[in-house]
Amino acid sequence: MIRSELIQKIADENPHLYQRDVERIVNTIFEEITAAMSRGDRVELRGFGAFSVKKRDARVGRNPRTGESVHVEEKHVPFFKTGKLLRDRLNGK
Repeated sequence: MIRSELIQKIADENPHLYQRDVERIVNTIFEEITAAMSRGDRVELRGFGAFSVKKRDARVGRNPRTGESVHVEEKHVPFFKTGKLLRDRLNGK
C-alpha cells in the first residue's frame, strides 16, 4: 500500500472527513515520525511496532566488481521492530 492508497482508504471509511483533511492528517503523522527519528528519538505505536535509529560504524568494505577495498563511513539507518499484535496477526494467531 502506498501513501495515496492509505489516504483514499481512510477517506472512504470516514465520509464525514474531507479528503484534503485526511491527507493533511496522514502527512502530519509521517512528518512527526520522521522528525522524531531525525532527533534520534524512538517512535512506538502500540500493537504495530517501533521505529528507531541504529548507528552503523565505519568499516572497510569491498567493491564487488573490482575487489578493491573501500572505506564506508559511519551512518545512521532507520530500524523497525514489529509489535507483538502485528507479529501474531501475520502468523495467523
